[in-house]
Amino acid sequence: MTSRPPLVLTVAGSDSGGGAGIQADLKTMLALGVHGMSVLTAVTAQNSRGVQGVWELPEDAVRAQYRAVVDDIGVQAVKTGMLASAALVETVADLLDGTGAPVVVDPVGVSKHGDSLLAEAALDSVRTRLLPRATVATPNLDEVAQLTGVHVVDEGGMRPAAEAVLAHGPRWVLIKGGHLPGGADAVDLLTDGTEEHWLRAPRHDNRHTHGTGCTLASAIASGLAKGLPVPEAVRQAKDYVTGAIAAGFALGGGIGPVDHGWRFEA
Repeated sequence: MTSRPPLVLTVAGSDSGGGAGIQADLKTMLALGVHGMSVLTAVTAQNSRGVQGVWELPEDAVRAQYRAVVDDIGVQAVKTGMLASAALVETVADLLDGTGAPVVVDPVGVSKHGDSLLAEAALDSVRTRLLPRATVATPNLDEVAQLTGVHVVDEGGMRPAAEAVLAHGPRWVLIKGGHLPGGADAVDLLTDGTEEHWLRAPRHDNRHTHGTGCTLASAIASGLAKGLPVPEAVRQAKDYVTGAIAAGFALGGGIGPVDHGWRFEA
């Protein structure tokens, strides 16, 4: 009998183009050898050019999906992505209480194309209800600015940004520096306020980067489900997403996705 793989649950929105959201999460989990399960929070009409529409699911539907998975199958890590509204943020925060598994919070605010995926009114709920439940929070620089008002313009601003996010209660924060201009490396800062880990990887000249945030957070959750300590889970996740970016491909007429299956290709 084949042994059961670690169990990871993603709570996020869909991407009909298949590059981000639930679709990217499940592809990542499969590639990394864990069993991915899903709670759908919203449906998007989305392609390589942008988001054409968003429809939130009812709170009862989100709650029922979560309980169906957790109460019967169980989870060893949870990843949250697009939650869309204050009501859904608060619903998910309540569900995370008592789950007893590490939680990776990707505080999705805008899409790769600049489309809003989180209501302005939900930001306070993310700060006060969701971030305190995070084992690791993974904001990019735009999301740091949304949540804290700290605008990072160079590598030196990443430490104050991390401190500002940690003030809202996550155990660890990963400040993603991929949006910083210039530089040969993409630099991220992982810290719990005491330890610091600076992670660097070559910056690939590839515009097809749709789904990087979802992919990275899901890869971290996969590592945590396997029992890795946070710094090692993040390091392995960055290695994986760096390879996926390098292999990103054109799709449609806009920004293509990263390649979640790059490790399986000859």
